[in-house]
Amino acid sequence: MHIQNNVSLKDFSTMRLGGLAHSLTTVTTVDELGEAVSWAQQHNLPILVLGGGSNVIFSDGYPGLVIVNNITGFDAINDTTIRIGAGENWDAAVKRTVDMGLHGIEFLSAIPGTAGATPVQNVGAYGAQISDVFVELQAFDLQSHTIVTLSKADCGFTYRNSIFKSPKNRRYIITSITLQLSKQLPVPPFYASLQRYLDENNITDYTPQTIRHAVVAIRAVKLPDPRKIANTGSFFKNPIVPSELATTLLQTYPTMPHWDAPQNTVKLAAGWLIEQAGLKNYRAHGMATYEHHALVLVNEHANTYADLAAFRQEIIDAVRAQFGVTLEQEPELL
Repeated sequence: MHIQNNVSLKDFSTMRLGGLAHSLTTVTTVDELGEAVSWAQQHNLPILVLGGGSNVIFSDGYPGLVIVNNITGFDAINDTTIRIGAGENWDAAVKRTVDMGLHGIEFLSAIPGTAGATPVQNVGAYGAQISDVFVELQAFDLQSHTIVTLSKADCGFTYRNSIFKSPKNRRYIITSITLQLSKQLPVPPFYASLQRYLDENNITDYTPQTIRHAVVAIRAVKLPDPRKIANTGSFFKNPIVPSELATTLLQTYPTMPHWDAPQNTVKLAAGWLIEQAGLKNYRAHGMATYEHHALVLVNEHANTYADLAAFRQEIIDAVRAQFGVTLEQEPELL
């Protein structure tokens, strides 16, 4: 185990913002993870675990030990059940399942980050989410110093959320996830923008491969590569509002994208709201909304979290003033 001190966190977040971490180490095995945890606890340091850094925002430095989780592994438990190490590149894992002819996570192609991060956020795209195929995960329990297994019910999945986003459940460090996929073919109708792409390109042979290729193509246009442009993907959750508010808004904006949601609510498109508020290609504080998708905030030359926070608040205020809807940040603030 190699411990580094005073490490810039800018290199560990795709938004490229953040101060210094007191200490940082990278682990590739469960044993190394146990060693790192013991070292931090012996030195009375808090612990923060990172994967690819594509869904986190650092407000400042970190006064403890940052553990970069690079625990790999890809194992077929049977023909359709796959266990994936938490440190595996997520899109590479998706590609492997598609190459095996398995259906279930092809809709989640081209999402940056690691496999272990997907349950934390209950990652979703194009009408699918990880909880749809999730079986269980294994995690290092910081209290018992043992590997435990958590079921789907244990994880408390909701829209873009799970127990792992709650500060009181920081006791678990995910080491692997297990997914139940299928050999059946994907069945239309698909999410509107995906279906439109398929129709426009005369694609009617619906397989995991064709769906993956379509999703990758769509995302390549709409979302910037974080390796080239600093961003964390979709910055705001699609808001879920009471059906009464949605009905009122539709009277003024009849073309407003919307989807029925549980418990008499409606999901709206955050990117559409931001554009209608006049903030497409908006620039301030060294930040900007991405030219192809207003839901993505990019760091052009911001230096501090304060720059991002000010920009984010201007967007929230503008959308709330026009629509009476309050946007919520999707990336986790650390």
